[in-house]
Amino acid sequence: MFRILLISFLLIPLIEIYLLIKVGSLIGAIPTVALVVFTAVLGALIIRFQGFTVMNRVRLTLARGEVPAIEMLEGAVLLIAGAMLLTPGFFTDSLGFLCLIPSLRQRLIVWFIRRHVVASGTYSRTSQENERDHRPRIIEGESRRVDDHNDR
Repeated sequence: MFRILLISFLLIPLIEIYLLIKVGSLIGAIPTVALVVFTAVLGALIIRFQGFTVMNRVRLTLARGEVPAIEMLEGAVLLIAGAMLLTPGFFTDSLGFLCLIPSLRQRLIVWFIRRHVVASGTYSRTSQENERDHRPRIIEGESRRVDDHNDR
């Protein structure tokens, strides 16, 4: 995990600088800066709209008495997308805009859950365990009332 973070912190800025120089040489410096600012503003507006949508889905899921796990993870992905879109550059903007596509975002979350939660064994249950949970539980034992015995 440390290697991935280290490589990301070194590689992503290099990619951003390269793309900014390439785009700047093609369309000029001022249009490049304007394009970076435009993508940040557009991304912030889209994230705001999608954030409200996800929040409404959380409310509906809670009203049904269910746990809004996917919706909460969508909120986390939107937060990461917002950070990417506010970071100046075209590479992070591309990744941020990809996270704003709802179907892609949900597939990413399901992939993450299957890969990290189910694979680690913290979430998965066998079918036998599920069947046992639906049967009534019988606890055998003896009981007596203490006040029935006056010989104490």
